[in-house]
Formats: sequence, structure tokens, C-alpha cells
Amino acid sequence: MALAKVYVNYKQSILNPEAEAVHKALKRLGYGDIEDVKLGKYFELTIADGKSKAEMDKEINQVCDKLLANYNMENYHYELVETEAAQ
Repeated sequence: MALAKVYVNYKQSILNPEAEAVHKALKRLGYGDIEDVKLGKYFELTIADGKSKAEMDKEINQVCDKLLANYNMENYHYELVETEAAQ
């Protein structure tokens, strides 16, 4: 089995009000050395055995493009991790 860890974040040019609110709150709490906050989404996709890395890459990209990330506003990246069978 493989685990795909997918990270989705807003593109640099997109305003992220939630991240701005967190950043302002951190400043009020005295964490002035924190210069920027990024807020995004994280997904874990468990993929059954039997697929090559290329097949998994293709499938994960399709899932991200069609469902997990909004191409106009967000970027994504992922990492594949080999796992043991579910317990």
C-alpha cells in the first residue's frame, strides 16, 4: 500500500483572509518575528497495492486536478510513502 500526502495551498496572488487573521492574532500575542502565515488543506489518500509509481502519480494528479484543488486559486504538491497493510 502507499500513502499519498497531499498539500493544497492558495497561490501567492490569492488573498487568504483566514491566514491574515491568524497572522494578526500572532502579532497581538507577541510573536512579531513571524512574518507570514500560510493556511491550506491536507489530505491523506491510501492507495491499494498493484499500481506502479507512474500509475499512482497519474491518479493522484487527476484527483487533485478534479476535486482537491481549485486550479485557478490553489497549488498542490504531494509525497508518496510506502506503508504496510492496514491493521
